[in-house]
Amino acid sequence: MRIVFATDLSDANKAAIESRTCLECLDNIGVREVHLLTVVPDNVSSGLPGMEMATDAREALKTQRAVFEEAGFEVETHVARGTPHRRINGLAERLDADMIVVGSRGESPLRNRLIGGTVRNVARTAVRPLLVERIEKTDTGPAVKKEHLFQNALYATDFSENAERAYEFFPALTGATERATLLHVRGSEQRGDDGSDQEARERLEEMADELRDRMDIDVETNVRSGAAVEEIVAEEERVDATTTLIGARGTSRLRRLLLGSTAESIVAQGNNNVLLVPPESATPR
Repeated sequence: MRIVFATDLSDANKAAIESRTCLECLDNIGVREVHLLTVVPDNVSSGLPGMEMATDAREALKTQRAVFEEAGFEVETHVARGTPHRRINGLAERLDADMIVVGSRGESPLRNRLIGGTVRNVARTAVRPLLVERIEKTDTGPAVKKEHLFQNALYATDFSENAERAYEFFPALTGATERATLLHVRGSEQRGDDGSDQEARERLEEMADELRDRMDIDVETNVRSGAAVEEIVAEEERVDATTTLIGARGTSRLRRLLLGSTAESIVAQGNNNVLLVPPESATPR
């Protein structure tokens, strides 16, 4: 498996890369080739202010590259200039990467460009599955919020074609996932419809049986009612999920608007790692 790991060279991304547990999770799902990418916006000079680890991006990448190489990965580094999300998606497409990995927070001079808006823009335009790894501030500095990336997966589905594509990505997590929860959230307009509730539970159970057979993991199902984002976040907490797996919407020029408020809100506001799987017909922007 080949991944593009986008880094802003901040202490936060350094913490994510140096987490041995996270590296083991990537290894367990078959990642062998890592392409480390940092993007320098056009309006920032090559001598990035505030970088303590090196005087330029290429030197800084050497430090992060060494961590991956010591863990046994094949590594290439890339420094690009331009719009971050375009460069990230462009490299992933060119390399035919299996996944893009980005951190959700950072403390570098590029924070507003690379960590805030870029995560959303990568999510809205991604042509490859996107893993958003949560990084939080602690008393001792930045740290990954949940180290065991794929150990306990929550899959949220509305039974759409895009949700089905995310479900089909599950087997790629074999070796790292020990437990999964399959969730369907019924909107307020469906409350009181016992037939709809029963149908959803039966569909989830069929999917759960398939996962048990294919991955040999523990699987449970649940149907909740209410606002999708609130119920997904509540389920994350209930089952102590380490990653939320969800499908993105939209394949047209309006895709930036059609990602779907649920997926975008989970990426932008959630507290969990998120694995976002784009539509198969998604095209690069």
